[in-house]
Amino acid sequence: MDGSVNGKKKGNSAFGVITAPVKEVKKPKALDFDNNNGFKTAHKEQQKELQKKQAQRDLENKGILTKAKIAEEQYLKSFKQINGMYQYPVIDQDLGSFSTKSKSVNIICRDYQYPDGDKVTIYINDVPVVSNLILRQRYQSFNIPLDKGINTIKIVALNQGTSGPNTAAFKIYNDAGMLISSNEWNLATGAKATIIVAKEQ
Repeated sequence: MDGSVNGKKKGNSAFGVITAPVKEVKKPKALDFDNNNGFKTAHKEQQKELQKKQAQRDLENKGILTKAKIAEEQYLKSFKQINGMYQYPVIDQDLGSFSTKSKSVNIICRDYQYPDGDKVTIYINDVPVVSNLILRQRYQSFNIPLDKGINTIKIVALNQGTSGPNTAAFKIYNDAGMLISSNEWNLATGAKATIIVAKEQ
């Protein structure tokens, strides 16, 4: 650069003067550290992005059964839907076989959950010996004579109370007061629990 254009000389050296528009710098306002609008906006954007990704995954997996979905469908298959409500499946229970020299057995029973009107009928060799029994919170006791040989005791759930299923607890004692069987179950209407007692000759 020489001294011919807006220049100045100092000794043998020359330096120029450059003029440029000056922009006023405004003083920043006070910072508001309590303002979290930026965080809220970032959170909303993140949620939108997650929803978008989920929608994309749902589209890609359309028609593909996940483990959770398979488990849910298998669970619902065991129920029967009536009037929009699922009914418990009718599954009988085998409570085992026992032998005794007793002339009779003592059966005590109750509703082991909240009493809601569960009903049962007790059969001995297909003959009803206790009919339409409403299960209470406390135990009810019944003495049942045994025939020689095989005695098949069936306890049939007549309903499921007001909340379902039929929640019965039964204990069976021989005539000496020894416990033969003790069980609790959840039965659907019409399901039965069976125990076989063989009376020795």
